[in-house]
Amino acid sequence: MESNVLSNIERELVLQYLIDGNVPVTVTPLTPIIQRLQDFEEQFEEENSQNTEDEKIKPTLSTIFPIALKAEQIQVLKQGIILLKNPPQAVKNFSTKQVRVEFYFNKLGLFFNTELKEVNAGLALVIPFRIERIAEPKKERQLDFNVELFYFKDKNDEHHASCFPAQNYRLFSKPIWSDVPEFFQHKAKSYLEEFITHARKQGTAGNGLQLIPVCRYLAESKLKVQPVEGRVEPLEIIYADYERIVFAAKKDFMNLNLGEEYSLEMSFPIESSAVKERKISLTCIAEAIYENDEKTFSTCVCKYVSVKEEDLRFLYEKTTNKIYY
Repeated sequence: MESNVLSNIERELVLQYLIDGNVPVTVTPLTPIIQRLQDFEEQFEEENSQNTEDEKIKPTLSTIFPIALKAEQIQVLKQGIILLKNPPQAVKNFSTKQVRVEFYFNKLGLFFNTELKEVNAGLALVIPFRIERIAEPKKERQLDFNVELFYFKDKNDEHHASCFPAQNYRLFSKPIWSDVPEFFQHKAKSYLEEFITHARKQGTAGNGLQLIPVCRYLAESKLKVQPVEGRVEPLEIIYADYERIVFAAKKDFMNLNLGEEYSLEMSFPIESSAVKERKISLTCIAEAIYENDEKTFSTCVCKYVSVKEEDLRFLYEKTTNKIYY
């Protein structure tokens, strides 16, 4: 098996690349996220003790996610030291802590672990001997449902994509607010208030349940360095019932357009039948697109506009566990 650790020659090439290019990097503290959350809860506990619920200070998401540093915010010295110039406060909070530094080298995602040190010039990162390639994530696909999305109504057209359920999102069941991790509920709530107002004005609210996973996805998603830069990622499914389906992705990969119609082919494996798979073909229209504040992630709510009666019955009963009349 090929090692993810760079060889001496590869490391020298990368080091020279950093010196010459001052490429952007991201910095993430290595403290486990649960411990970070506990630290920030303790940090704000005293200040919040005399405040009402609405006045309480909320830790910002930047305190636990990767912080991006632009090329102009860093200077790489020949000694293998990265000096930080006017770093944001979120990075200053990592001072004297172990951090993970990620960046791209010729579209290849690399990282190293080091300590964010305080020096006379400010803050600095010493590039260690060990630099590694970012490993490919292991994604477990749910096998009980998938969708083939056709970008034109003609299903014979080659422009289509396979879409799979996002991890830890329940489909064909009623989403509940407790599905949203507690730390992200404050941000998700602000999205929910905004999106409900928008949906009601546009007449696209329906029962509004689809907005819970939308707000959750946008609140907890954050850009990070991938194993390969620029690789197109498939749309994920974060909600589905007998009326709507919601796709989600990084904004750069969200290629659905508001008001346009698309064809879908849904596949449901059936274990207790001679027929191994139930397939449903329908068309839908993109009725609403919602983005996070940073404009880096996007969700698209699609409403079914053409579905056969027997297929609607199947989707209704799968969603509600009630008999369709």
